[in-house]
Amino acid sequence: MSTPTSTLKSCIPFPLEEDQLVEVVEKAKDWAIMHGAAMRSKQDFNPDALQFAPFILTPSSFPRVEFQKAVNLQPVLNELIHTVAHDSAFLFDTLKSTVKVDDFTRSLIEIYRTVLDEGITQPVSLGLLRSDLMLETRCDNICSERVNPLNAYCCWKQVEINTIASGFGHLGPSSKYLQSYILTELGYRDKLVNLPENKALSGLCDAMVEAWKLQNRPDAAILFVVEDVTYNICDQRFHEFYIRSTYPHVPVVRRTLTEIQRAGRLGTERELLLALKEGEPAVEVSVVYFRAGYEPGHYHGADEWAARLLVERSRAIKCPSIQYHLAGTKKVQQALARPDVLRRFVGADEAKIDAIRDVFTGLYSLDPDEGGAEAVALAKANPERFVLKPQREGGGNNVYGADIPTALDAMTPDERSAWILMERIFPPLSTGYMIRPGGPTPPPLVQLVSELGIFGAVIGTKDKILYNKQVGHMLRTKLSTANEGGVAAGLGALDSPYLID
Repeated sequence: MSTPTSTLKSCIPFPLEEDQLVEVVEKAKDWAIMHGAAMRSKQDFNPDALQFAPFILTPSSFPRVEFQKAVNLQPVLNELIHTVAHDSAFLFDTLKSTVKVDDFTRSLIEIYRTVLDEGITQPVSLGLLRSDLMLETRCDNICSERVNPLNAYCCWKQVEINTIASGFGHLGPSSKYLQSYILTELGYRDKLVNLPENKALSGLCDAMVEAWKLQNRPDAAILFVVEDVTYNICDQRFHEFYIRSTYPHVPVVRRTLTEIQRAGRLGTERELLLALKEGEPAVEVSVVYFRAGYEPGHYHGADEWAARLLVERSRAIKCPSIQYHLAGTKKVQQALARPDVLRRFVGADEAKIDAIRDVFTGLYSLDPDEGGAEAVALAKANPERFVLKPQREGGGNNVYGADIPTALDAMTPDERSAWILMERIFPPLSTGYMIRPGGPTPPPLVQLVSELGIFGAVIGTKDKILYNKQVGHMLRTKLSTANEGGVAAGLGALDSPYLID
């Protein structure tokens, strides 16, 4: 990886004295575990034990103007994705090459075709989205006139937008509280004013309950669809705990796709009924929140796919509905980067078009009939400029830099249709201490790069949006030498933005 050289100034002076550093790290680890900034270990899994999630000791600097710009843009992106998700012709056409070579996307499309042919039972969808972005340091002719006086960045660009299992609604806010505690312990309580308010947990959960209220079925439950083994347990359970605490009349249940297939059925009015205990009446589910189902490993066979179809055929409000899931694929993201396609969904509102296009980085199709050969040539000529992305969520699936030519050569032209090529973003560096389970004591001072996620919530039908909000944020930070940065995947660390002017 070509390491960026531009640097954002740290919020406090470094390095810390060793005795002070060791003491505050010990306190911070305990605080994290005791306040749910934690996960189960993948390496030594024990359902009865937690370890703190990796975190950055102090918040990373982020320009206030760019943070606010991202916050303001989120409702526009919510509306865009909602509109895209309800254009079946566009989704089918955009993914027609991908489904030929990608079994997972093809299975999703088959479910979508089935429910369209039967008639959509539930016209309302709930979208809990997260738009991920990074600051860009390489200024081209378009944005060079906007270079920040600090010369640390020129703008921000969108990495992707997530439409299923958009995580860290709890861990995002908890990072702020953890780092607020650390700054206070270090004698920098005056810095807390520059940590923006973050109500991601309540914002996401409130939107689920708004969808539940729309159904007007007071005895129905919200169903969390979860993995067979949940490592990122705090980030899921705190959503459940918040709902049960704030809305005690709203039941919440958790089930895997396998369990839904075994115990689920449709009622006479296509209500989703779930038998929780043998011999007891089934519970109706009126809202389904997917925290699993976004990758092939969650579907062990026909039963899990049947469960996904069962949910889609029901009158429950889905988060996401199958069309929302498809709208979040990388191929759709690449198609939206084309001005003519974007205009199809945004209409004649030039201000919105400009605002959205401004944050898109270069995205290229690898389809043979969409200039794929030219994109392949670009990638091979200068692979360090690009990232190769498949139609997957969850992190750890991308191909970077020098590995790209080999990966492309191993694919047939048709197989490349399951991937897109994206121009790589080179963010500015920051400096800090990364605290990891089993890490060195004292931790070394390291160079870092960050990715900001802005959460959005949207509820509506094909013809009308009923609810549209920006509801919080999260920050993930990784070593500047690392490619992937997922915290749940063990590659990044929790962080929060420290806003600078």
